[in-house]
Amino acid sequence: MQHHNISSLDAPSSPYNHVVEYDGLVCLAGQVAADSAEGRRALGNVAAETRAVMEQISRTLAERALSFADVLRVDIHLVDLGDMRIVDPIYGGYFAAGRYPARTCVEVRRLYGNSRIEVTMMARRNTA
Repeated sequence: MQHHNISSLDAPSSPYNHVVEYDGLVCLAGQVAADSAEGRRALGNVAAETRAVMEQISRTLAERALSFADVLRVDIHLVDLGDMRIVDPIYGGYFAAGRYPARTCVEVRRLYGNSRIEVTMMARRNTA
């Protein structure tokens, strides 16, 4: 098992790592806009936060030699489930049409740093 932290994100302030890899599975910790300086500028605007989070995830995947094509599962946490209509077109644009990962989307009361969205992903490293 390998544990990694991503240099472009703030160091974890709680006991977790940004990425954990095991047997070809790559688990990304939930990411919110408040995790990076770029994202903090987007706080309060769910569209801007979604773009910031998805771009940070894109960089995180690339750092681990992965892409959105390798993503198996996504969990999205929203402060307002009504924001799905704003989030879905942005989120969906990061995946090939019709090749979306399994997903759960839930409404939560509060997210770290007063973020409006948190995204967690699990990818699979192609070992063939």
